[in-house]
Amino acid sequence: MSSMRKFALSGVAAALLLGLGGCAGMSAQDKNTAIGAGAGAVGGAILTGGSGVGTVGGAAVGGIIGHEVGK
Repeated sequence: MSSMRKFALSGVAAALLLGLGGCAGMSAQDKNTAIGAGAGAVGGAILTGGSGVGTVGGAAVGGIIGHEVGK
């Protein structure tokens, strides 16, 4: 694995850990919304080959689904 790829992966891991720390005071519905948005962003990025519009669209759809599931 190249050093640039390792650096990027380390940055993503650090952001993920810091982001999870911010979820401590969230309600169950808020957590489901955040999880849905994250999963949707990853799915949108994969399906569109890394397109910014696909990533944002996936995050929006995933957030809405996560919010509705949490009700």
